[in-house]
Amino acid sequence: MFSRKLFIVVGIALFIAINFIVISLSSRDSLPVNGIERLFISIASPVQHTVTKSIHYIQNIWNTYFLSVLAVQENIQLKEQLGNAREIKNQYEELKLENIRLKRFVNFTGQVPDTYVAAQIIARDPSPWFKTVMIDKGSNDGLSKGNPVLVSEGIVGKIVKVAAKSSRVLLIIDRNSSVDALVQSSRVRGIVKGNNQDNCSFVFTLRKDQVKLDEMIISSGLDQIFPKGLQIGRVLKVTKGHSRLFQNITIKTTVDFDKIEEVLVIKK
Repeated sequence: MFSRKLFIVVGIALFIAINFIVISLSSRDSLPVNGIERLFISIASPVQHTVTKSIHYIQNIWNTYFLSVLAVQENIQLKEQLGNAREIKNQYEELKLENIRLKRFVNFTGQVPDTYVAAQIIARDPSPWFKTVMIDKGSNDGLSKGNPVLVSEGIVGKIVKVAAKSSRVLLIIDRNSSVDALVQSSRVRGIVKGNNQDNCSFVFTLRKDQVKLDEMIISSGLDQIFPKGLQIGRVLKVTKGHSRLFQNITIKTTVDFDKIEEVLVIKK
């Protein structure tokens, strides 16, 4: 083991000595003419060439690795910057859409002298048997049971339960909801009833009354809850049974209940 290590050390020392001699000889102004010098050069030149190529190869590998590391770090930074830019853009889009909705509210409330409270929907009833939502305003904001809830597109529902900082709203599409209403053009009266679906029914309309498709149904104001003239929906389907006193009328609500985020509550 000792002799092998000694052999390696001697070989390294010899290699260094040969390279030193070659470098010294190469630095002279004239070419070597001595036979010993030629011998050293002929022996060391291939070794020195190999070493030089090896050094250049290692340098290239190191430079490539270093550049790769820099590229990876730069890529991570660029991804972070891109993510931040997308987040800012998304926030901007949300603010722009919210601004549009609030402008509709301002234009709508300017037409009616009642006092309104703007609220956000903070929860939805997951049960298929009830159609209710929770809003972030309550008795501390002057709200009470029975307050009508609406958006610029029409009636949303009414408050059925009030807490200090929140309220539960029964939507008009719930089967327990009803709104006294009439056909805007012909003034035919009826009751809008929810059926736990996206559409509502316009019931207790006499068979003799003429109700046409796409006519607007509005609140009559006779139920003492919703102000007169608020939009509810348009007639989607009309069916008259020969032996029935009333028509079967389906209306499509003007409010998209899956997309509303803010509402207005009329304070009494």
